[in-house]
Amino acid sequence: MTAPPDDCLARNEWICGAYLTSRRQILWNAVLEHLELTFFAVLLGLLIAVPLALAARRWSWLGGPVLGITTVLYTIPSLAMFSLLLPLYGLSASLVVAGLVLYSLTLLVRNILAGLRAVPEETRQAARGMGYGPLRLLLAVEVPLALPAAMAGLRIATVSAVSLVTIGAIVGHGGLGNLIYAGMNTFFKAQVLTASVLCVLIAVLADLLLLGLQRLLTPWTRAARA
Repeated sequence: MTAPPDDCLARNEWICGAYLTSRRQILWNAVLEHLELTFFAVLLGLLIAVPLALAARRWSWLGGPVLGITTVLYTIPSLAMFSLLLPLYGLSASLVVAGLVLYSLTLLVRNILAGLRAVPEETRQAARGMGYGPLRLLLAVEVPLALPAAMAGLRIATVSAVSLVTIGAIVGHGGLGNLIYAGMNTFFKAQVLTASVLCVLIAVLADLLLLGLQRLLTPWTRAARA
């Protein structure tokens, strides 16, 4: 009887240190691509969502259409979304980023708008009585008070983007998703598990980082809880 191989790669085990050491550069490149796609998608989503939320807050009749359209975009399956964007971006990383931006709008716009709407009207009136103009009122009063809700939306959008980046593997730009899908096709256990665990770690660390940023930007919420 042939003895089982000593190499965990040859035995195709789920947990394999040899995979980590032999594929270190491949894993690092995949993590960097994953982070890059997530960062640019969330950043662009935020740059679009903030003006949309401000416009919907300024002109209340815009609230329904903006929330409705962004919600419809969120319901489109990811494969269908990428297929619809394919004529515009081709098989590129831009295709993945564009899809993630559209998905993030629902979470970002809804939470930013909810935060702005939650600012008490008496607070606005008091600020106006102190001579605050529209821009100063927005930046000094409304935005700080809306930050907790906005940051909650940003955290959810970021974790969602980390997960959805993996779908980009269908066009060759999925970060760790490339390794997951390749590993599933060949039943390479160590690759599937390692890439999946790294995705989870990125999502958890990103959420914790944003939570820390939220607490740093909103110290008054900690004082209120105390």
